[in-house]
Amino acid sequence: MSPLIAVTRRITGQWEERLRAAGCELRLPPAGADAPMPRPQLLEHIKGADGVLAMLTDRFDAEAFDAAGPQLRVVANYAVGFNNIDTAEATRRGVAVTNTPDVLTAATADIAWALLMASARRLGESERDLRAGKFHGWGPNDYLGMDLDGKTLGILGPGRIGTVIAKRSIGWDMKVLYAHPTGKPDFERETGAKNVALDQLLRESDFIVSALPLNDRTKHLIGAPQFAIMKKTAVLVSVGRGPVIDEAALVTALREKQIFAAGLDVYEFEPKLADGLMQLENAVLLPHIGSGSVGARADMAIMAVDNILAAVSGKRPPQLVNSDWQPKTGA
Repeated sequence: MSPLIAVTRRITGQWEERLRAAGCELRLPPAGADAPMPRPQLLEHIKGADGVLAMLTDRFDAEAFDAAGPQLRVVANYAVGFNNIDTAEATRRGVAVTNTPDVLTAATADIAWALLMASARRLGESERDLRAGKFHGWGPNDYLGMDLDGKTLGILGPGRIGTVIAKRSIGWDMKVLYAHPTGKPDFERETGAKNVALDQLLRESDFIVSALPLNDRTKHLIGAPQFAIMKKTAVLVSVGRGPVIDEAALVTALREKQIFAAGLDVYEFEPKLADGLMQLENAVLLPHIGSGSVGARADMAIMAVDNILAAVSGKRPPQLVNSDWQPKTGA
């Protein structure tokens, strides 16, 4: 029988043709649907599937695995992150979990720099005022922002995305710091960065970019105590996972001018924002578009499909997350 692949959102690229050419049967979202499936609909949608091409917004826990059924072999997440999937439960059931690293690295690094510059130079605030008819000509004290040249950039998350963000700082002749418990020699060789304690990074950095994954160690890594030791001129950017930053504490820090500005593409309770964040002029807010380039999203789709095709054939997927996964008997 042809493997049944359930796809939970309409996405860009040539992924559908690739699956059909491999002899797969597809179960697609309703035409015109462009929002996360409600939980009951998702559970019904994945029933009987051999593979699922899932979104970061789809929660895969024991209930979801039960709904899919024992024939499920792979959940391919259309994202680098996979904290929406209970990987231990997947491994126990013989379900491979995969993600899409590398192909969105450059696109996400671009957004980090866009947020950094927009926050530092108050682009959101000044553009809103111009559109509201508040621009009446140049003024010497209007919208004064922070300089980038020669400043210190602190990287939280010296992985693939953090590496590209750090390498792109060379144009501004920046000093790069990072904080990692054991050090990352490859990161240092590629970027010239120095490994320091987290508190030192927060005290010394003019710009701090979080590209961290979410786990028990990183949740609320940045909260009220950390904002208290940052420079009042500091700019914080987040493109990794939202809950790394205590959003309520961030609102307080921005409102009380403990730091200069923040630029966010991810949120603690996404898509909900912390109370008061939307009203702050010194916050630049994007709707999770880090990987949102045509090329990156198309490449993510193909990578997810290739992982699915490997798993349903009983092979080890190239981007396997649960490394102790074993193919199901008879796969």
